Amino acid sequence: MPIIDAGAPTPVASLVVDSAASLPADVSLRHPTLRIVPMRLTIGGVTYDDGKDITTQKFYELLQRHPGTATTSAPSPAAFLEAFEDLGRQSRSILCIVVAERFSSAIDSARSAGVKFSEENPDHEVCVMDSLSAAGGQGLIALEALKLIEAGKPLTTVVEALERVADRVRLLAFVDTLYYLWKGGRVPMIAHAGARLLHIKPTFELHQAQIATVAKPRSTRKALDRLVRLMKERVEGRAVRACIMHAAAEESAHLLHERIKREFDCRDSYVTEFTPVMGAHLGPGMVGVGFLPE
Repeated sequence: MPIIDAGAPTPVASLVVDSAASLPADVSLRHPTLRIVPMRLTIGGVTYDDGKDITTQKFYELLQRHPGTATTSAPSPAAFLEAFEDLGRQSRSILCIVVAERFSSAIDSARSAGVKFSEENPDHEVCVMDSLSAAGGQGLIALEALKLIEAGKPLTTVVEALERVADRVRLLAFVDTLYYLWKGGRVPMIAHAGARLLHIKPTFELHQAQIATVAKPRSTRKALDRLVRLMKERVEGRAVRACIMHAAAEESAHLLHERIKREFDCRDSYVTEFTPVMGAHLGPGMVGVGFLPE
C-alpha cells in the first residue's frame, strides 16, 4: 500500500502515460509527477519494452532488416499498477492518459490496474482517460495535463480541461512508402506499387481517433509543403503548440520544425521520434506534426 511521506510536499495529482505518447526523453526527469509505462514491441522474434530495452532509433533500424515482422502490444495491467503504486506514494489522485482505444488495448490494462489499485487504496482515486490520439497528439495532451497538475488544479478540473484539449488536438503526417503497410497486409500490392512508381507520399490526419487520407503529394518536399498548408487551414491564424515527429527522418523533421516556428505563432514546440506503436506499421521515413491551436 502506498504511504505518503507526511514530511514531503504532496502534489494534488500525478500523471501516467503510455510510451505511445512519444514524449521527449528528458520529460520524466523534469516532471517528478510523471511516469511513462512502456508499450511492448516485438520484432525479429524478440520482444522489448519501448524506450527501456530498445531505443526508437534502434527499432527502426531493425524494422528495415525485418519488414512485416513487427508487432506491438499494450502494457500489462501489472505495468500500470506499478506506476500507480509508485505515484500513490506522493499524491492521492492519479490521472492516466492512454493512446486511443482504437489503436491499442492499453486502456483496458490501465482500467484493470486502476480498479485493483483503488480496491487496495480506497483513499486514492485513479482516472483513466482515452486521449483519442497517439504520438505527438497524445503527447501534447499529456504536457497540458502536467501544466495543470503542477499548477495545483484538482483532478476533476484537469480532466474537464483535457477533454476540451483532446477535441482540438490534431495530427498530420506522411509516410515515405506504403511498403510496410503492404508487408503488414494493410494495403494491397497495387497500392504500394502505384505509390512507389509515382513517388507518392500518402498524407494522413488523425483527429478524435479517426484517420483520414488528406493528400497524396509526389515528393518529400511537396509533402512537407502540404503539411504546412493543411496545418494553416486548421489553425486559422491562432497561436499553436506543436510536436514535430519523425521515424528515422531527422533532417526532414528539423526542416518542418523551422518552417513551423517561422510561419506560425508557435508558443511551444519540440521534435521527437515517432512512436513505434504506429511506426511499426508505417515504417521509417514518416514525418508529421501534432498541434494544439489555442
